[in-house]
Amino acid sequence: MPAADETFLADNAKKDGVVSLPSGLQYRVIREGTGKKPGPRSRVEVHYKGSLIDGREFDSSYKRKESITFPLNGVIAGWTEGLQHMAEGGVHELVIPANLGYGARGAGGLIYGGATLVFEVELIKVS
Repeated sequence: MPAADETFLADNAKKDGVVSLPSGLQYRVIREGTGKKPGPRSRVEVHYKGSLIDGREFDSSYKRKESITFPLNGVIAGWTEGLQHMAEGGVHELVIPANLGYGARGAGGLIYGGATLVFEVELIKVS
């Protein structure tokens, strides 16, 4: 993991409201949800935006104006774990270390190997 990512994770863990899990995943509740919570095999509908630690956005369902639905066990481990801490209607910031994201290989051109990912995720529906 690049040194900047290690520093970011260490600093982020000290911020108010940030929960650090044993896996290394960090999350912060932006808005608490009141609906159903997903399990590891649930299908979920979400809106999200993803960025790198320097703020460069690499993906956004908000910009596409279209939410996405997927099985929770079919995405990166950080999403599978993180969304299980949410309830429908909730919005969380997920800070995902590389080992729970795309690892040393990265993804595409923008997500470098060892990248920490920062997602704002809105859980719309659990089915």
